[in-house]
Amino acid sequence: MSGDECATSDWAAIGYEDGARGYTSDRLGQRRKACAKHGVTPDFAAYQNGREQGLVEYCQPGRGFQIGSNGGSYNGVCSANLEGDFLDAYNAGRHLHTLRSSVNRATAGINARQNELERIDEDILENEAELINGDTSTERRVILLAELKNLSERIGELESEIEDLYQQRARYQVELEQYQVALLDSGY
Repeated sequence: MSGDECATSDWAAIGYEDGARGYTSDRLGQRRKACAKHGVTPDFAAYQNGREQGLVEYCQPGRGFQIGSNGGSYNGVCSANLEGDFLDAYNAGRHLHTLRSSVNRATAGINARQNELERIDEDILENEAELINGDTSTERRVILLAELKNLSERIGELESEIEDLYQQRARYQVELEQYQVALLDSGY
């Protein structure tokens, strides 16, 4: 914070914004250090009052679900009377995020292996072209045949991995769809 910001700030509004964003009280410590450089001390009481009001907004179940479903983290800032419902919603959202991530990871794994298969196909074509080239030495042909064998084995491994990933993704997708239906039934 600049010197002007420190001197003219509405500490209750800053506290409210920090609370509404779910920041811990450590945030005031950071602000206090920044303002100390300019000889300004934050209004702790106004900040705390504003932060408490902001936390009431933050600690709503809808916000908890949103944070959890986006993969965000919760820093334990909600009061006991709001935390139960907030955490239930946060955990529901977090589980949704986990299921989506599982589907996305499987898809990424499939895509990576398919890309590797394409590169291998290109390598095989290059090796085969060099193998049938009349200028290729016998020693080089032996090396190329060994490389072709290794590439062929890798194709088999990749195809098996891709098949497994398709099955995993299908399971994750079913779990995700079932969970989304359960969330709708729960009001999320």
